[in-house]
Amino acid sequence: MPKYSKGAASILLSAALLIGGCSGGAVVAEPVYPTAPIDYPLYDLSNVDNEQEWHVSNAHDPSIIKVGDTYYVFSTDIKAAGTPRPGIMVRKSKDLIQWDWVGYALKGGIPLAASSWTKATNLWAPDIAKLGEKYYLYYSASEFGTNRSIIGVATSSSIEGPWTDEGEVVRTQQSDAPNAIDPNIAIDADGRPWMAYGSFFGGIYVAPLDPATGKFKDEGFGKQIASRSHQTEEGALEGPYIIYEPKFKKYYLFVSYDSLFADYNVRVGRSDSIEGPYVDRNGHEMNDSSYEPQYEIGNKVLGDYSFSEGDGWVAPGHNSILQDGDRSFMIHHARGQSKTSWAYLHVRQMIWTEDGWPVVSPERYAGETIQAIPESSIPGEWERIYQAKDVNGRVQGKPLSLSWDGAAEGEPGTGKWKLKGEHTLEVTWSLDNGETTVEALELLPSWDWELRKPALVFTGISSDGTGVWGKKLDSGK
Repeated sequence: MPKYSKGAASILLSAALLIGGCSGGAVVAEPVYPTAPIDYPLYDLSNVDNEQEWHVSNAHDPSIIKVGDTYYVFSTDIKAAGTPRPGIMVRKSKDLIQWDWVGYALKGGIPLAASSWTKATNLWAPDIAKLGEKYYLYYSASEFGTNRSIIGVATSSSIEGPWTDEGEVVRTQQSDAPNAIDPNIAIDADGRPWMAYGSFFGGIYVAPLDPATGKFKDEGFGKQIASRSHQTEEGALEGPYIIYEPKFKKYYLFVSYDSLFADYNVRVGRSDSIEGPYVDRNGHEMNDSSYEPQYEIGNKVLGDYSFSEGDGWVAPGHNSILQDGDRSFMIHHARGQSKTSWAYLHVRQMIWTEDGWPVVSPERYAGETIQAIPESSIPGEWERIYQAKDVNGRVQGKPLSLSWDGAAEGEPGTGKWKLKGEHTLEVTWSLDNGETTVEALELLPSWDWELRKPALVFTGISSDGTGVWGKKLDSGK
């Protein structure tokens, strides 16, 4: 791989500083990295029964809302190394990094209608929303492995309750196409509420809500907006989440593919209408169950991964999205590589590409900010992760070398890199088949959770709609 000497580096760095340190010619300061965040222990058996010390552990299918200056996450009833208590877990944070236990939203456990219809022993995949002056907490119950399921709703005037159960929103049974779990409340460009929902079986549906009740406005199940041809773990489709992004005047549908225990991964498509059609970067419709191979549909932005050092993460997915002023975040769960029965809460900064696609950071959020990056911070040794769409399983980081002369060498082959604008790394790869491909990668001064030190990272998307991540191994010093 291309190398660079300290002498050459010093000369080139001086030259870069003389001309401003970036392609625009303006002087750019060294990146400001986040300080060391709180780092909760993994697989903490000493606190299995102490919920106050769970913090980010035992978090599955998280839904987030901001109330004032506080963030709240509601999540599925689970418990590693034990039996979960039903009632929907609640956590809160002031900074999206340090999370504190609040308790269970539904003190009485599983509501009667949900229990009698499904015989469920826990509640799944809640979603939290505010409609008018009330908070609406949607929950799911299901007979595992079937679509005998129900979505219900509880309301409160306070985000921390108490909650009043308002009963059924929608229910399904074996003779129905959809599966009434995994609700998400989306607000369209005109301020009207909708529910996206569904898992396996008939795919993902969306239906308008009555803002006065938080329940379906019309009879029926709504409109199907995403599906897959194989109703198996390998063909799973669930966990919908829809947002409207005013900057691009588009709706974005996030879904999770494949097995929630082994190879969950997050895909996204976009549309001009909340009812679709949603298409990926290649123009493939998320509702096209006849297209083969099915794994090609959707931009894959997050999947199983590990860098060369530190624990990796398995089956990240079932995300929610936080739009917080001019910042966006993806909130999801992931399973530890060493013990996959333990699920943890992850928050990642989400960045929008120039052409209007969301990508997420390869590192969990630690307080970093998007900022101008000097060209002199880029050359060096990196690791690159390509979230291949056809890979069912963990993707390992591969060496990437970016030289001071603008050369790039890594798994795709050889190429050239340059800094575009303030923080976009553009890499043009020359492939073995004679073709070229261009990756536009957003740079972010972050925290390296694996090595517990600052690190410059990048995130982007390839021309075929595949997430591309990188981490500089010698940055932040």
